[in-house]
Amino acid sequence: MQERIGATGEMIGFRALVDAEIELVVLEPRHAPELFRATDRNRVHLRRWLPWLDATTSIGDTVAFIDSTRRQASANNGFQSGIWYRHELVGVIGFHQVDWPNRTTSIGYWLAQPFEGRGIMTRACGALVSHGFRQMRLHRLEVRCAVANARSRAIPERLGFRLEGTIREAEWLYDRFVDHAVYGLLEAEWR
Repeated sequence: MQERIGATGEMIGFRALVDAEIELVVLEPRHAPELFRATDRNRVHLRRWLPWLDATTSIGDTVAFIDSTRRQASANNGFQSGIWYRHELVGVIGFHQVDWPNRTTSIGYWLAQPFEGRGIMTRACGALVSHGFRQMRLHRLEVRCAVANARSRAIPERLGFRLEGTIREAEWLYDRFVDHAVYGLLEAEWR
């Protein structure tokens, strides 16, 4: 894994070659058209579990998202990476805001529907977990996802996260609240 560090110590670049098929790269403005296409092609699929789809209607919205993630990385407060599978942008994975005093953060991710069932997200998430514990020196990682989202829940379960509980009505999803399953993993529990 490669990082570029700025003058004040913040991370401004991240690239991870996960394996021969998968690479993670911090999102840059030049990725906006490809990321918007992936989002737009998977709108119905992603809308089932992600609350931001209706607000992403143009490449400009995707540019604004990428700009916000660049500010996040520059502030050393997590980062968002594109997932490239065989050189095609197929999803996003990253760390939400980092609680540095407690050395903890949560992981968010999505994958285009045609690429599900290939182990892509499990491998990408495993690489991100390793980076969080080994390079960032985090103590705890968390994944929260809708209780009914079986595919998303399978990722932390495969990687050894523990189901720690359920947060009732944790997220407004267009027309209803959904409960979240909360998974946690400590540095000492990682391979």
